[in-house]
Amino acid sequence: MTLANGEAHQVTNNGDLSKPFKIFVGYDPREDLAYKVCRHSILKRSSVPVEITPIVQSDLREKGLYWRERNKLESTEFSFSRFLTPYLANYDGWALFIDCDFLYLADIKELMELIDDKYAIMCVHHDYTPKETTKMDGAVQTLYPRKNWSSMVLYNCGHPKNKGLTPEVVNNQTGAFLHRFQWLEDDEIGSIPSIWNFLEGHNKVVENDSTTFPKAIHYTRGGPWFEAWKNCEFADLWLNEMHDYIKEKKLNAS
Repeated sequence: MTLANGEAHQVTNNGDLSKPFKIFVGYDPREDLAYKVCRHSILKRSSVPVEITPIVQSDLREKGLYWRERNKLESTEFSFSRFLTPYLANYDGWALFIDCDFLYLADIKELMELIDDKYAIMCVHHDYTPKETTKMDGAVQTLYPRKNWSSMVLYNCGHPKNKGLTPEVVNNQTGAFLHRFQWLEDDEIGSIPSIWNFLEGHNKVVENDSTTFPKAIHYTRGGPWFEAWKNCEFADLWLNEMHDYIKEKKLNAS
């Protein structure tokens, strides 16, 4: 898999060319800018080598890895392709999947330090019931158990259970099976603090408690790149990151 421009983005730590940590980001053409800002926010703050790859549905279809017919309830192109992460990582080591509507405010190394090999996956165990009936640019807001757990997942890609996430399974299994991690036992799903998948409009910062401030904001209802959500909470942080991305892009082009 490659980025939209045909390149894999990698950052090294002070010249250390050790094996980069693999990060797969769900990509949707409607949220191209969100993806680019998300990627920029990770790269800018990372002190370790990382390799960021978008999961682009059209690429997967061309390669014969994704043939699932799109359901009208799928709000993004990566609603199901996200579960190909262990396969795309060659069932090797740990890899991170995130939706494109994330903004990272901390070093990805801090997240990696939470990894525990005893788990098949690790994620934030949200108790999330959205109030809205639509999100983003009018997509239907759906309700289901473990909602938003799959929006940021650390995959132990070599775990025997995750080797069962083949393209055939991802293309044919139900949404409930995949999004509720039904190929796993509950004790195989590790927990991560909610500040690493801080749901805008749901999670709250407690005044004078720095431990509640997000390390990664998830604009799950919709972010400032959508007109309807331009005034959402933390919109200023995303817009600042966007301007920084554009400025850096212009510098690199000159």
